[in-house]
Amino acid sequence: MIKKKLKIGILFGGKSAEHEVSINSASNVIKALNKNKYKIFPIKIAKNGKFDINFIKKMDVIFPVLHGPFGEDGSMQGLLKILEIPFIGPSVLGSAVSMDKDVTKRLMKEAGIVIGKFLTVQNGAKISYNEASKKLGKIMFIKPANLGSSVGIHKVKNTKEFLESLKDALRYDSKIIIEENIVGREIECSVLGNKNPKASLPGEIISNAEFYSYNSKYIDNKSVSKIPADLPQKTIKEIQKTAVKVFKTLECEGMGRVDFFVTKNGKVLVNEINTLPGFTSISMYPKMWEASGLPLPKLLDELINLAIERFDREKRLKTTVD
Repeated sequence: MIKKKLKIGILFGGKSAEHEVSINSASNVIKALNKNKYKIFPIKIAKNGKFDINFIKKMDVIFPVLHGPFGEDGSMQGLLKILEIPFIGPSVLGSAVSMDKDVTKRLMKEAGIVIGKFLTVQNGAKISYNEASKKLGKIMFIKPANLGSSVGIHKVKNTKEFLESLKDALRYDSKIIIEENIVGREIECSVLGNKNPKASLPGEIISNAEFYSYNSKYIDNKSVSKIPADLPQKTIKEIQKTAVKVFKTLECEGMGRVDFFVTKNGKVLVNEINTLPGFTSISMYPKMWEASGLPLPKLLDELINLAIERFDREKRLKTTVD
């Protein structure tokens, strides 16, 4: 008996500064999906938010290969839940809280997860470089609270850079995060699963740029990755355990990539989580799983199975009162 192929919708593009990264990720996913198991429907979302007509077709699973607002922040996840279509990645709550760096940090702090010092600035609030530097040190990072791929991020060291960077970050978001500069190695760890998530071997980003910016990631080729990262076994175990704790604390399911700093004296600090990490040819999430014995086609199989498992579990819940 010939098994029916699952219809997999690949959502990509979207109303986000990470539109182009999403296109590259989707292309890589489509190439890697097993064509004997799946019938693939690429569904492009234009920068103005207009959907490809394929979106109205009933899919067995949707993979929202979308980065940033309107794709990774719970918006798309809410729509897919209303349409009753299984989808890959965290659901509404996990996506929303993980996208907002301010909320993420507050929840991690509450859970006892070690993070760096930070300030949150709402649009319209006044803060000076001197005020921020008293709390965070003279070198700091300014970021939009709800964006990824290092878009709108600036390293600042003086008043002029501070004001210019605030202005630029506010072009992307109405809430800004200002973080202390942590001197350490940039380590990442992939997480996979629903109720019983597991962590991959960690990898390291080695950047020849001043920091791991959008340009150094995708344009200038100034960054390389080392997978697995050269770390003591004790530190690897701590990173893996913490990555899973972050994933659970933020109510994530499916997948997530947790980013860390490891200082010279071996202290491990969490930076952030990415719930729909990149799947480009240079992206860390799939490469770390490959190094852990799970190649991309098998990883995609598992992500699809996790999406269906959660959907079936949620379908069993009562939605009416007797």
